[in-house]
Amino acid sequence: MSSGATAAGATAPRRALSPSPAIGDATCVLETHIRFQNRRIAFAQYGDPTGRPVFLCHGTPSSRLNRPDDETTRALGARLIVIDRPGCGRSDFLPRRTLLDWPRDLAAVADGLGIESFAVVGFSGGGPYVAASAHGLPHRIVAACSAAGAGPVDAPNAMVGLGRYRRMACALARHAPLVFRAAMWLTNHPGRNPNRFFEKFMRDLAPPDQATVARTEIRDKLVATYAESVRNGLRGVALDLAIAMRPWGFPLGEIRCPYFIWHGDDDRSTPIAMARYLAQTIPACHATFLPGAGHMFFYDRWPDILKQLLATW
Repeated sequence: MSSGATAAGATAPRRALSPSPAIGDATCVLETHIRFQNRRIAFAQYGDPTGRPVFLCHGTPSSRLNRPDDETTRALGARLIVIDRPGCGRSDFLPRRTLLDWPRDLAAVADGLGIESFAVVGFSGGGPYVAASAHGLPHRIVAACSAAGAGPVDAPNAMVGLGRYRRMACALARHAPLVFRAAMWLTNHPGRNPNRFFEKFMRDLAPPDQATVARTEIRDKLVATYAESVRNGLRGVALDLAIAMRPWGFPLGEIRCPYFIWHGDDDRSTPIAMARYLAQTIPACHATFLPGAGHMFFYDRWPDILKQLLATW
C-alpha cells in the first residue's frame, strides 16, 4: 500500500449485526460492519463517539469484544474502534492473507467512518498488526503503541521464556498449520468450551497475570472474546497465529511515526526479547519496560498507555 493511501471500494458502515453479549456494565457505542473487496469487516466502537480515534488491534485468539475499561476510554476523550480480523468474530475469512493486507482493511474502516488520521494500539497478538499499520499508513497514523505485543519470532532469543503450551502452539502454527487447527479442534476448541480454553490458555502465565485474570470483569471479557473469535470456525484464528510466526515482510526501520512499547519483564506469552528487538529496530521508539509485570498488565495500565498516545496529537 502506498503512503497515506485510502482503500478504494469500501462501503459506508452498516448497522446490520445483532448485538454482542453485554460484558460487565459497559456497552459499545456502535457495532457494525463495512463491505470491502466483497468481504464483511466487522468492528465495534467504545468510549467517546466524538473523541480522538484510536484503533485497537486485538490479540490472538480474540475479537472486537475484548478491550480495556470503557469508562477510562470515555473519560480520556478517546473513540476506541476494535476490528475483527479476517475470519475472526464476524469478519469474513480471507484465504492466503498476509500481514501486509492488514493496512488496507484498517484504511477501509477508517474511510468508511470518515476518519483521516488516527492512532493505533495493539495488545499481544495485535502487535504485528500495529507495526504493519505504522509501516503501511505512515501519513495517517499519528502514533502507534504495542502493549505486551508479539514481535518477530526470528529476533534473537524471541522464544526464550515462552510457556510450554504457547511454545507448542506456535511451533505447530508455523510449521504445520493444518495440524495445529486439527489439534485445537480436538483438544481445546474455544467455541465448544470457552471456560476450559480459558483455564488451559492461562495456566502457564506469570503470577501477576493469574491475579489479573481471576477478576470477574476480566475473566468474563476473555471468555466471551475467545468464544466469539471462532464464531465462524477455527481457520481465521489458526491463520492469524501462523501469520505472526512468519517473516513480517517489511523493514521495521522504515517506520517513522512515534512508536511506543509497553512490556513486562515476566511476560510468558510474548517474551520481552521481542519487545527489546522492536525497541532497538524502530527509529522513533520509546519503550517502557515494567519490572515484575507479566502479559496482562494492559487492562490496569490502560490509562497511562492511552494518555501517552493521545499526547502525540
